[in-house]
Amino acid sequence: MTAYKSGDPTTLNRLYGRAKGKPLRAFQQSLVDTLLPQIAVPEDGPVTAKRLFGEPRPLHFEIGFGGGEHIAYRADMLPDHGFIGCEPFLNGVAAALAHVHGDAEKPGIPNVRIHHGDALDVLARIPDGALSFVYLLHPDPWPKARHAKRRMMNDGPLDLIAAKLKPGGEFRFGTDHPVYLRWALMVMNARTDFDWLCESPRDFLTRPGGWPETRYEAKARRQGHEVWYFRYRRR
Repeated sequence: MTAYKSGDPTTLNRLYGRAKGKPLRAFQQSLVDTLLPQIAVPEDGPVTAKRLFGEPRPLHFEIGFGGGEHIAYRADMLPDHGFIGCEPFLNGVAAALAHVHGDAEKPGIPNVRIHHGDALDVLARIPDGALSFVYLLHPDPWPKARHAKRRMMNDGPLDLIAAKLKPGGEFRFGTDHPVYLRWALMVMNARTDFDWLCESPRDFLTRPGGWPETRYEAKARRQGHEVWYFRYRRR
């Protein structure tokens, strides 16, 4: 996960965590070599629906998509929308490319664009008010107090997310880590630019419709962790 200087959501301190795990299989490497350049987010200039998809359309943005299950599910469900996913971990990018690629039994998913690297670099290049949804699912918790500034749920990144969401746009956040849960609630409850879409505890203990289970969530449940789901609407 990426950490940013307090008060400046676009200034990179450094990229924390792993960028690559075990060696890619031959098929995964071929997707990285051939498919990723075709659907990669441009490295510079504005990031708009017309530039990425050739036409105006609602845009969704996922920060750290893990293995790509969520972004693939949502993009397949909403073929007229455009999806941008960012992930610094190469093995996760390769897994997401396999979902997007398709096979003989299932067609590919054409409305996804991927950035292998820092999410906020891309987010900063999106016009203000252009996004309909932003997703942050099971981010690195950085549970030690001295690492709190590395969490994505901080005012700098959230200021940027708020600026890029259109009024009425939705920010979805999920975690299974109690330290991150308490931190996120503290940060979000102090903000005035989001409405928490919650009427009862059941609303954040039950996965909303259209929100698929990812491998990280399944792993958390196997380990006996509770999972919390949050939906915020941009005022």
